[in-house]
Amino acid sequence: MGEEEGDRRREALLEKLSESSYSPSDQVQRTGTVWTAMAHIITAVIGSGVLSLAWSVAQLGWVGGPAAIVFFAGVTVVQSSLLADCYISRDEDGHGVVVRNKSYVQAVRLYLGEKSRLFCGFFLSISLFGSSVVYSLTSATSMRAIQKANCYHTKGHGAPACSAAGGGSDVYYMVLFGLAQVVLSQIPDFHNMAWLSIFAAVMSFSYSFIGFGLGAAKVIENGVIKGAVGGIALASPTQKVWRVAQALGDIAFAYPYSLVLLEIEDTLRSPPAESETMKKASRASIAVTTFFYLGCGCFGYAAFGDATPGNLLTGFGFYEPYWLIDLANLCVVLHLLGGYQVYSQPAFALAERRFGAEASSVDLEIPLLGRRRVNMFRAFRLCYRTAYVAAATAVAVWFPYFNQVVGLIGAFSFWPLAIHFPVEMYIVQAQVAPWTARWLAIQAFNAACLLICAFASVGSAVGVFGSKES
Repeated sequence: MGEEEGDRRREALLEKLSESSYSPSDQVQRTGTVWTAMAHIITAVIGSGVLSLAWSVAQLGWVGGPAAIVFFAGVTVVQSSLLADCYISRDEDGHGVVVRNKSYVQAVRLYLGEKSRLFCGFFLSISLFGSSVVYSLTSATSMRAIQKANCYHTKGHGAPACSAAGGGSDVYYMVLFGLAQVVLSQIPDFHNMAWLSIFAAVMSFSYSFIGFGLGAAKVIENGVIKGAVGGIALASPTQKVWRVAQALGDIAFAYPYSLVLLEIEDTLRSPPAESETMKKASRASIAVTTFFYLGCGCFGYAAFGDATPGNLLTGFGFYEPYWLIDLANLCVVLHLLGGYQVYSQPAFALAERRFGAEASSVDLEIPLLGRRRVNMFRAFRLCYRTAYVAAATAVAVWFPYFNQVVGLIGAFSFWPLAIHFPVEMYIVQAQVAPWTARWLAIQAFNAACLLICAFASVGSAVGVFGSKES
């Protein structure tokens, strides 16, 4: 009986392997290292979120702000370690049947079943698409800030003509960014975009250093550290509660990269084991990221106090040197070109596995070109990815609320995608027995994050709809 049960388990595992793979695993050359993984992670993590951290620290104050940044860094270290162990799955009897979970959805289906996969796919699709929208918004804000910085330098810091720039220019910049993404979206997959992530990571370091330095210089110029232990005082306790909740949502969104962790891990060569390399890259990347987050967030709050802008680089607390402001915003835009792709590639792969896997080449009559052999998979990829970028750009044009969108997306997707599914998959993968000390610790971690994220979701929703009505 035991042998028959083992055979059934192996057959089920092999069936899931055949269904989950749309390209043969043995044809993929994995050459990634801890350095390329760090480049992917930093590109995914340091992005639109870092621009709102000074504002978040201002809402939480000198105690709550840094504590929240460090707390979510710790949460990210834990959840990324749990998820990294779920990349490789072996049959329970040790007969060598191995499944590489090359995407988040595949891992959820393998460990938790089809119903969980559908539930996860809903949250994943919203979060990935929402990230593309936020990147489009941030890029337009930064490009417009370059124009405004030059205007302020020429006409004076209080020039009405500079501050009264119309919203039409934002649309223009979003369309430009979208056109660039149409081209970059034709990169086949994660295995072919290490160069883009390395370039984007260098850009993220550049503007983070500039933001860090400008904040420190402003504090020295002021001769005093602004801010308060409890953060910005508001007219009513209710307003303060909603602001704190929104700030927590901003910080929550600024860290996790669980949506793309398994795709990054799938690029790594072995030995050493992919999970070990991924954990090492995660710890190093989170440490570097936390350093910059604390630097930009705390120096920004120390420099401006209650007047801390929602976007540190585009809120024009800094006017001079204008060329350095321009350079920082240019680095933001160049970084976002790569960051957009890091979060879009899983969405592309999800659709292509489902709808494009069986496509083949066919002969078609093309006007002006005659009869040509067309690769239908490539045609599907071109059309789908172009439509995806166009849709994200259109939503960004319609809903231009930066801080609130960041908080809402982060709070809405943080718990199910970054905490709940990784925890449940790890329990299955590691065969953690219920009601043991280890199981209780993991479930306590899960429940605590749920409460925090529920609180942040409500506050972020109030911020979004309040801005929409105003």
